[in-house]
Amino acid sequence: MGRFKDLLTSQDNLILHGALGTELEYRGYDVSGKLWSAKYLLEDPQAIQDIHETYLRAGSDIVTTASYQATLPGLEEYGLSEEEAKAVIASTVSIAKAARDQVWSELAGEEQAKRPYPLISGDIGPYAAYLADGSEYTGAYGSVTKKELMDFHRPRIAILQDQGVDLLALETIPNLLEVQALVDLLASEFPGMEAYMSFTSQDGLSISDGTPIAEVAPLVDDSRQILALGLNCSSPSVYPSFLQGLRNYSQKPLVTYPNSGEVYDGASQTWTKDPDHSHTLLENTLEWQKLGAKVVGGCCRTRPSDIQILSSRLR
Repeated sequence: MGRFKDLLTSQDNLILHGALGTELEYRGYDVSGKLWSAKYLLEDPQAIQDIHETYLRAGSDIVTTASYQATLPGLEEYGLSEEEAKAVIASTVSIAKAARDQVWSELAGEEQAKRPYPLISGDIGPYAAYLADGSEYTGAYGSVTKKELMDFHRPRIAILQDQGVDLLALETIPNLLEVQALVDLLASEFPGMEAYMSFTSQDGLSISDGTPIAEVAPLVDDSRQILALGLNCSSPSVYPSFLQGLRNYSQKPLVTYPNSGEVYDGASQTWTKDPDHSHTLLENTLEWQKLGAKVVGGCCRTRPSDIQILSSRLR
């Protein structure tokens, strides 16, 4: 096994890369459409590298590639050939590495000594991200089969592995069948790949398709390759009960990176309702650490300033 496992053992915390798509929005980019942030891999890859660099300067230990919504079928439907689509997915790793090289070269030796050399995490978003209908938050996948889900995820994992990512971020997973597909796919076809898996939840008791934690957590806990598990892009309010539920079935490190508490409307591709300002990301994370959170950060509608505060306090 590799550096992710080593750092989980040697570090008190690992600070994640923050939001990409909503950060592009904050910077004036239009992320509407099925490709969302991935269209800037085609139109303006420097914009993505700039955001990677911003998060690294803020203190992120893990650079998450911009492959969440970059899938072969999605890119091919956009008009690319299969080979062009594969090249775009591969480019997410070179962009992340270039950002890491740039920021690391800026740090003095004593600054480098205070933090681990950043990991590159290959982002494996859910099947829902390809559907682009907000089903990250419902898990409603219709009649898709486990085999179809494995076929969907296989080529992107293969490309990211070939490009040398340190781990996979199996993130925003809302559906039990997809959990099973990813666990089995790693074990059968990518046995050397390390990963973490994070779900979405609407009630703190189940993942978004309604599957209870008691049914999901043991599947992930049994995986030799999934080294941490948790929750992302969900309201901060559901984290305490969900994390406690995970802890009842697994002693693996926990992963936390909430959204702002706003609600995503898949039909209009907009965020609705008010953010949760009852606690800061730092305040929440400090509480979640008591339940075992170790891989921590922020997701949609959080900002680099949130990551900087988190990094400064936790380091």
